[in-house]
Amino acid sequence: MSEGFIPPHGGYQDLLSYKKSVIVYDITVQFCRRFLSKFDRTVDQMIQAARSGKQNIIEGSMASGTSKETEIKLTNVARASLEELLEDYRDHLRSQDAELWDKNSKEALFVRRMGRRTDGTEETYATYRPYVESRPSTVVANIAICLVHQTNYLLDQQIRQLETAFMSEGGMRERMHRARLKSRDRR
Repeated sequence: MSEGFIPPHGGYQDLLSYKKSVIVYDITVQFCRRFLSKFDRTVDQMIQAARSGKQNIIEGSMASGTSKETEIKLTNVARASLEELLEDYRDHLRSQDAELWDKNSKEALFVRRMGRRTDGTEETYATYRPYVESRPSTVVANIAICLVHQTNYLLDQQIRQLETAFMSEGGMRERMHRARLKSRDRR
């Protein structure tokens, strides 16, 4: 442990959950532009749910130095926001009387393979752009659903890791107490 009691924090840009959430946000904005009326309340709700997923990962990461509890809560809020978005995409499929791809369908497996970059480039919205900007709404909704599931899986793993870290390292008050005792012992 360093001299201080505030550990390194932030670094959300390196989290795979954050990177995926940015793609989900970008796809959602494009989906709403292409397929929904700008007067439809769902547009704002979907974009805000996608944004909340992304932004709460950032906020949780930045708060992690002084509050593991806040980090856990905000990461869970990100997860809940993306679950809300997932239901909006399912609603769209239902309203179009369209099929939700099975997670092991050839289409869903194709989307998962797209995220496994072998050419050394990073997965971004550009990875999915040719499909998102040219396919019908039901295909784009299914692509988004696949990516939301991936992001939610990563967030579930992240929440479990945060819980484990809290159980072994404690929170801010415990770190402050240990740092104070260590400082007092040195005098």
